[in-house]
Amino acid sequence: MTTLLIAEDTDDLRMVLQRVFTRAGFAVQVAEDGQVALELARRQPPDVVLTDLNMPNLDGLQLCQAIRADPVLCDIPVAILSGGIQHGDPRFADGQVCGVLLKPFVNNELVEAVRNLAEGGHHQHRDQPSTCPYRLAG
Repeated sequence: MTTLLIAEDTDDLRMVLQRVFTRAGFAVQVAEDGQVALELARRQPPDVVLTDLNMPNLDGLQLCQAIRADPVLCDIPVAILSGGIQHGDPRFADGQVCGVLLKPFVNNELVEAVRNLAEGGHHQHRDQPSTCPYRLAG
């Protein structure tokens, strides 16, 4: 079973995401901000991380950067889910994000995108700061 870590600071959306992915067969961990997500990932590394962009403590990009800097977690696929981004924003490539997904989302499309990252598996980002072999968008 694929383990997904969701970092989302909006309670209702975090609950919806947890329900959607649990129903899709994922084992789901949830965190209300990037710092809690990082702590959870260090205790039990997930297969994929799905994170909101704007959160307290560590935002989604800072979370991704912290994951990339951790030798145990560095190869985990990370996707950002946000409603406030511009297409082609260079921060996501520079931050070694594997995918950028937009809010509002269609449940089955979001599940499929995360499932594709999980099936691609862990992969190196070192020495490839702006590329991800499984990039979804962004």
